[in-house]
Amino acid sequence: MAPGRARDTAAPGVEGDLAFAERYRAIGARDVRFDGQFFTAVSTTGIYCRPSCPARTPRPENVTFHLTSASAHAAGFRACKRCLPEATPGTPEWNLRRDLAARAMRLIGDGVVDREGVDGLATRLGYTSRHVQRMLVAELGAGPQALARARRAQTARSLLVGSDLRIADVAFASGFGSVRQFNDTVREVFAVAPGELRARRPASTGAAAGQAVRLDLALPVRHPFDAPGVFGFLAVRAVEGVETADVSDGDRLRYARTLSLPAGPGAVQVTASRTAPGSWQVRAELELGSLADVATAVARVRRLLDLDADPVAVDAALAADPVLARAVASTPGIRVPGAVDAHELLVRSVVGQQISVAAARTHLGRLARALGTPHPSRFPGLDLLFPTPEQIAAGVVETGADRALRLPARSVRTVVSAARDLAAGDLVVDVGVDPDVLRENLSARVGIGPWTAAHVAMRVLGDPDSWLTGDVALAAGARSLGLLDPGLPSATAHRRLREHAARWAPWRSYAAMHLWTTDRWTTDGRPPR
Repeated sequence: MAPGRARDTAAPGVEGDLAFAERYRAIGARDVRFDGQFFTAVSTTGIYCRPSCPARTPRPENVTFHLTSASAHAAGFRACKRCLPEATPGTPEWNLRRDLAARAMRLIGDGVVDREGVDGLATRLGYTSRHVQRMLVAELGAGPQALARARRAQTARSLLVGSDLRIADVAFASGFGSVRQFNDTVREVFAVAPGELRARRPASTGAAAGQAVRLDLALPVRHPFDAPGVFGFLAVRAVEGVETADVSDGDRLRYARTLSLPAGPGAVQVTASRTAPGSWQVRAELELGSLADVATAVARVRRLLDLDADPVAVDAALAADPVLARAVASTPGIRVPGAVDAHELLVRSVVGQQISVAAARTHLGRLARALGTPHPSRFPGLDLLFPTPEQIAAGVVETGADRALRLPARSVRTVVSAARDLAAGDLVVDVGVDPDVLRENLSARVGIGPWTAAHVAMRVLGDPDSWLTGDVALAAGARSLGLLDPGLPSATAHRRLREHAARWAPWRSYAAMHLWTTDRWTTDGRPPR
């Protein structure tokens, strides 16, 4: 069952009736996999809950369903104190949908409304503020300000119960403009004062604020979660100085990297600890220069690890194909790693065209060391920020023994051209771009092929249905699974694989991860032949 678009059960017609029936069955079964994907509001109590709330199942005539907590807030409901609906993973809906509402939600999640206001959001989407307001209210039951306010409330709850930050600091770290606004919102949403929420936290989190903002937060994750796969993927691509990883202990995985955030540089260390077979606890230690970047940093780390995916839906769909059934059974909950910086990911993708993962890592490490900004961190192995488009455009030259990027001249020109246009705003690559538009704009550039365009859409936008045509490692994985005859010519093999992959829609990005990781990661990031 996948949540539908209707925001409540009163939606007329057969589609609305089916959505109501499916969701009502989910809350009756207390199905945890739908936590965060929709919210249940109960008119007789005035509260809204997650689908798995242990309270007695309400009568259907008293229930409405909402795709966002902001919609429930706007309808006058407050959060349940028993099931804590704000403490759930997010929904994959905004990556699955390609409409304006999904693009807006990705940008709101990244903090655009907090930083640039509704006008800034509308400008990025290419519409007027009035149209964006009208569309979001019609689609999601709440406008951009209300949706951003709900995001701030979620961040506030997490910081109140998961950190030792002063309550006034929590207000500004959550994105509120004043402590009064923060207090009013927390009371309205959670029906308690901020101090009461703070009293529920453990004795000490060891996350007090000093000169720099240091926080240690739990990251809710929907299980099953293939932590070894996503941490292994990041580990073999880690750029020295910018990233570091340790996946040698199968029960405790570590990945850390520096961050370029709207208010300044920072760093994060993410750990995944196995708590039971197939179950992981994920935590993020943040080291930031500004409280204003807390929510944005958390959102970007969640996208990097694909924590809001619906693994049960993905696994069920892909396992229906006998070719992938064994791979899905051996690696449940596979994820598609995202990106914390869209511009960095584009540069990395262009550099990685036509070369191995290991070679790309070497080139990128040299580029970062030559042009990146030093940024010391308390996390071992981190001392650099990945160079910005401005630094790359100004610092990369095509010739010379000491050049920062030792690739063929044509590839260097492609990197510099893309960096120059990113810096000037002539090329837009961010979470608010339509996937088809992004692929079209990138493929139209000299030196960027369909593979790179699809790879950027997959990792920047979280597009679950990207297919990387012509990828050699995908073909190798397909052969190892018996999907392709080893003797097929390359062009024929890629064509047949692309045709077969059509049956994996809308989860082709996840299918690609299975093919890439047939036997887990080797030292050069490709599955063994």
